[in-house]
Amino acid sequence: MIERLSPPGVPAPRGPYSPAVRAGDFIFLAGQVPVDPATDKISPGDIRSETRLVLSNIKRLLEGVGSSLADVVKVGVYLSDGSEFAQMNEVYAEFFGEAKPARTTIVCKFIADIRVEIDCVAYSPKG
Repeated sequence: MIERLSPPGVPAPRGPYSPAVRAGDFIFLAGQVPVDPATDKISPGDIRSETRLVLSNIKRLLEGVGSSLADVVKVGVYLSDGSEFAQMNEVYAEFFGEAKPARTTIVCKFIADIRVEIDCVAYSPKG
């Protein structure tokens, strides 16, 4: 069974997609950009502040669908500037600690004035 999920209190999607989709025991999160949930507007900043905001939104989104960062098995990180990897990684480690999901990091060009986007997959059996 596939469920398209949009819990309250998380930034609204910026297009025709679901913020989260549950497929069986897996939860797939759409890429999250630095959107302030209070204003629902992109909040550009330095790489550390953007990463912290994105991961806070991911944490909130996962909790809103009954999961957590500890359940994350795969992460995709997209950076506009590869030289900011170390700073992003410092903040990333604060959120994931010993959980250490598998990760891919890609340098890319964004259509908005942002530095980072992150998506993930969590394993979270219903029960």
